[in-house]
Amino acid sequence: MDNLVAKPTPGTDTGFDSERVAAAVDALAEKHAGREDVFRSSVAQMLKAELTAARAAAQAQLLKDRHGRRCAERLCFVQDEIIRILFAAATQHLYRSPVPSGAERMAVVATGGYGRGLMAPESDIDLLFILPYKQTAWGEQVAEAILYCLWDMGLKVGHATRSVDESIRQARGDMTIRTAILETRYLAGDKPLYDELVARFDKDVVQGTATEFVTAKLAEREERHRRAGQSRYLVEPNVKDGKGGLRDLHTLFWIAKYVYRVRETDELLERGVFDAHEYRIFRRCADFLWSVRCNLHFLTGRAEERLSFDLQRDIAVRLGYTSHPGMQDVERFMKHYFLVAKDVGDLTAILCAKLEDQQAKPAPVLSRFMARLRPGTARRRVPDSDDFIVDNNRINLAAPDVFKHDPVNLIRFFRLAQKNNLAFHPDAMRTVTRSLKLVNTELRENPEANRLFMEILTSNDAETVLRRMNETGVLGHFIRAFGKIVSMMQFNMYHHYTVDEHLIRCIGFLQDIERGSNEELTLASDLMRKSRPEHRLVIYIAVLLHDIAKGRPEDHSIAGAKVARRLCPRLGFSPGDTELVAWLIEEHLTMSTVAQSRDLSDRRTIENFAGVVQSVEQMKLLTILTTADIRGVGPGVWNGWKAQLLRTLYYETEPVLTGGFSEVNRARRIAAAQAEFRSAFTEWPEAEVDAYIGRHYPAYWLKVELPRKIRHAKFVRASEQAGHKLAINVGFDETRAVTELTILAMDHPWLLSIIAGACASAGANIVDAQIYTTTDGRALDTIAISREYDRDEDEGRRATRIGDMIEEVLEGKLRLPEAVARRAAGRGKLRPFVVEPEVTINNQWSELYTVIEVSGLDRPGLLYQLTTALSKLNLNIASAHVATFGERARDVFYVTDLLGAQINAPTRQAAIKSALLHLLSSDDAVAKPAA
Repeated sequence: MDNLVAKPTPGTDTGFDSERVAAAVDALAEKHAGREDVFRSSVAQMLKAELTAARAAAQAQLLKDRHGRRCAERLCFVQDEIIRILFAAATQHLYRSPVPSGAERMAVVATGGYGRGLMAPESDIDLLFILPYKQTAWGEQVAEAILYCLWDMGLKVGHATRSVDESIRQARGDMTIRTAILETRYLAGDKPLYDELVARFDKDVVQGTATEFVTAKLAEREERHRRAGQSRYLVEPNVKDGKGGLRDLHTLFWIAKYVYRVRETDELLERGVFDAHEYRIFRRCADFLWSVRCNLHFLTGRAEERLSFDLQRDIAVRLGYTSHPGMQDVERFMKHYFLVAKDVGDLTAILCAKLEDQQAKPAPVLSRFMARLRPGTARRRVPDSDDFIVDNNRINLAAPDVFKHDPVNLIRFFRLAQKNNLAFHPDAMRTVTRSLKLVNTELRENPEANRLFMEILTSNDAETVLRRMNETGVLGHFIRAFGKIVSMMQFNMYHHYTVDEHLIRCIGFLQDIERGSNEELTLASDLMRKSRPEHRLVIYIAVLLHDIAKGRPEDHSIAGAKVARRLCPRLGFSPGDTELVAWLIEEHLTMSTVAQSRDLSDRRTIENFAGVVQSVEQMKLLTILTTADIRGVGPGVWNGWKAQLLRTLYYETEPVLTGGFSEVNRARRIAAAQAEFRSAFTEWPEAEVDAYIGRHYPAYWLKVELPRKIRHAKFVRASEQAGHKLAINVGFDETRAVTELTILAMDHPWLLSIIAGACASAGANIVDAQIYTTTDGRALDTIAISREYDRDEDEGRRATRIGDMIEEVLEGKLRLPEAVARRAAGRGKLRPFVVEPEVTINNQWSELYTVIEVSGLDRPGLLYQLTTALSKLNLNIASAHVATFGERARDVFYVTDLLGAQINAPTRQAAIKSALLHLLSSDDAVAKPAA
């Protein structure tokens, strides 16, 4: 309660002169005496204009000084003055009471976020009208006059009218109301009434209830994080409610205010909750987050709290960030954002530790590892070390100087916690963070420290322990290349997490692979068991380092291999193993690219890939690394189709590397896949199953996962029994947020282009496509499109529209170019990404076909444009491999000329490349397919 900020003095830099405005209101009262409605309307119009001017002045000042907290204070000051002026107008001009009775008293109080004395431009206003007793006609009229005027100004106002007794009673029973009253701030009216509320709240509500309040607020925080997305490293964070956002700072202050009875943030310093350095961090975090939030509101003109991709660059520019080699302005801004979010998390841990010491809160609720805490509070020595103790099932320091006495303890601390299954005491973590200067060249080169680090990396719970090492800064100081990618985001839609968080998550998935506990990762688990035991450390360090060189001007795979060559000898790797780690990092994208964008039934694809991987052992390790990498990108990126493609590539390549011997040769794998289908699909007579199996080419049995094969069989049979020339089945993949259209039709040279055009004209964006032809001339294509609606029923109707459109085009009733052009004309602006268009034409990747690889910014209708352009260039598309990686589309087409030959003439290749590059670069290409 009470003011939390020093208010700007009237008329300084707020653009709002309170005395002038109050005098203007008095003049309006005189002018419109006896005409209340006209007076109210005139006041609302004038104040709205004044507020608009004050907001414009606040925004101009924010762009000039980039100080978000001051901006929030200015806006709050203006709002306070407006409410004071309205209260005066209501009590002096509208409902003046010459001799007020005891009941005709009222205090107007700011509550909630507004009560803190800080306001974002589009924030709600929360007001509490305090009365001495029950509501009176006078009190109701005054409150309504103020509220109606604020609403007429276009403001969002939350309000309540209560007596002091009622406020106290409700605060006892409702934690939300209790928090709102905790943050009240006097604005206007009867000050003794407000003082009574404050005194009663302290005495009747707060005393003796600190533990209850802290427990409720921390539980609320956990639930909020769950809703906003648990990781503080999600690349489109919520500035207000996300992990490490403003609400976390507010929760800190609510708790400190309630437990320590502080009124101002600087009192946290006096009470010893934070030291001077930590208090500076607290202020810096608040200033930065307020700058971001105020700019977000001004930029969007609404209470936008999510820092989405399309806003990030504009905010970065407004805050003065510039591009550096290897890092865009927006990436530098977001790195700063995530470092601030990390600091907010550290401050929360510090406050929690302080509360535990004073037993305002029992340790199990506040500990970071709640689930692992076991009963028992006795202190005892940690096994294998005299420098650490077990304190309430958490590792703590036996003496304050254990790190100075032996810097290797900075690594040993984490290894002992991992080995003994202990949580980390916040006090110990605080000391670790303050001891980072001890992580010097001598410690980095220390064989014992490096041995302990490799034990941490390759033992149980490595993901959790590495994350704690990262949060304290030890990981980034011990491996300096890792320090450079801490909190680094990549400005694209493919990666869901910052680079450091992605690498740490990948280690978690590698441990899943090693345990064999995840059915989605069976191939990698099988290969982990079969790979040479001495390469276990190799795959662990390769997974940790594969993206270590992101954000550099050089290709991150090549630069990462150089980092590995420098680092691995220090970690105890032999020259041979060091070179193997470097090779894995250099090639870590190769297998994923080949599996998803090449024809795996083409012999040349397999031979080229075999030439890269060189040996079965290296291919095993690369498969494991690729699996962990894709799985760690984010939810929904890994799926059964990608798993099947990797499996097919692996087993197709194995016999080439072994001179014909394969652990599972091709014919046997086809037979095994067909036998698996027979045993799982027992609904049909044997003869019918045999006939169906004969309708599919061998590649189908190797590339398609079993559940999809069964769905296909049922779909094909049902469609043919119903006599449909064209049939469409709709499915929903919730993890990938896509709708899948499975289409059965007579094969047609333009079929893919027609499907893509129908999707484009329905506004559906194709994210991948699986295209198969049967031996009897039917096409069986599965197209995945981005979801547009939350409800499956709505998505189903959209899919039906697409199907109807495909049928109309095939029957000649609809001309696609016109339908697509109509859709393109009403299209919104593109996402804010830049993807350099690339076109590669290659005859070495296939013996029969010319392979055209196209990469560029994805957009609705792109596949239709590409397929239409290729057809107009007199090319036959034999197969297409369609994939998107966030905002980047990568489509690969296997083509021939109209006579079935490869495209060899350099002039013809140049013409194809020029036409496709023009299409990728042109924003209006949807309306005008390339000629």
